[in-house]
Amino acid sequence: MEDLRYDRLCRTAHSESYLLSQSEESVGRVDLHFTTSVVHGVIVVERDLDEEAVTSLIERIDEDLVLSADVPRDDFIVSVYQGREVGVYNDFGPDDEVDGEDL
Repeated sequence: MEDLRYDRLCRTAHSESYLLSQSEESVGRVDLHFTTSVVHGVIVVERDLDEEAVTSLIERIDEDLVLSADVPRDDFIVSVYQGREVGVYNDFGPDDEVDGEDL
C-alpha cells in the first residue's frame, strides 16, 4: 500500500488507535494492544482487499507502528474485518458542545 497515512485517534499506556487512509480516501482503522510479550491488533478495512493486500497491510502496520513502538514482542496477532463506519457515538447530544466545539 503506497502512501498509507496513519492518523492517531487515541493512545494509552498499552494501546493505540489509528485511522488508515490513502490520499484522501479512508482505508480503515487499526487498534493495537501491547502486552508484555504479544501485540494484538484489530484491523477494520473499508474496501475489498485480496489476501495479498491484507498481508501487505499487516506487514506495513508491523513495520511502521508495532516495531517502532520499542515494545519487545514475541508475536503480532491480528484479526482483520471488512466493514464500514456507521457513525461515531458518544454520551453527548447533537446540540452539546465540548471545549467550545459543536459535536
